[in-house]
Amino acid sequence: MRRLGLSRPPEDPLSQAVRGAGWEPVPLRLTEMVATGQPAPAADADAVLVLSPSAARLALLPSGLPCLAQGEATALALRTRGAGNVLTAAEPRAEGLLQLLRQAYPQGGSFLLARGERSREHLEAAAEGTPWRLLPWVTHREIPLQPPPPLPELEAVLALAPLQAELLGPRSQGLLRFAWGRRTLEAFSRAGYPVDGWCEPEVSALQKLLAARSQP
Repeated sequence: MRRLGLSRPPEDPLSQAVRGAGWEPVPLRLTEMVATGQPAPAADADAVLVLSPSAARLALLPSGLPCLAQGEATALALRTRGAGNVLTAAEPRAEGLLQLLRQAYPQGGSFLLARGERSREHLEAAAEGTPWRLLPWVTHREIPLQPPPPLPELEAVLALAPLQAELLGPRSQGLLRFAWGRRTLEAFSRAGYPVDGWCEPEVSALQKLLAARSQP
């Protein structure tokens, strides 16, 4: 089985999807998430939208506030830290979270948007001028690990974010390079390291990409 390095533990749903596509997921962490320590931008929001497991772990979540999670991994991280009222988007991407928001709060309202420093701003743009007022809240940022860990024996790497692409590019000589999302693809290109494949940030799209390359 070909080995794919990615920044997720073996039990993560994305790693399980990689295994289901015929690859062996290998944890590869070149970065870490650190909290910004920023408090919530409002105290009277109706709920908080949580875009990632990192936001779920690192945000200074107001007690008792309902949480809308983008995907099962984010929901699990919220429940692990004790969040009680968690709703999970059926589609684990920003568009799915927006659909969940509209279904759960059809009348609109004011909502915190817990996200990373370099997250794409799709939700903010999509909600502009609607009854759903989103309050961006940068809860964490991604930084390189120092010193960087050695690269394990791999056939390919998967970058899940632009910074990971920038760091993996020069270290992935002789390996297949895959990108999760267009912004990550563009980061590889800017760094001068073309990819061997990319997909929209959806589990099914990743599985389709990897299944086609599961054999040498």
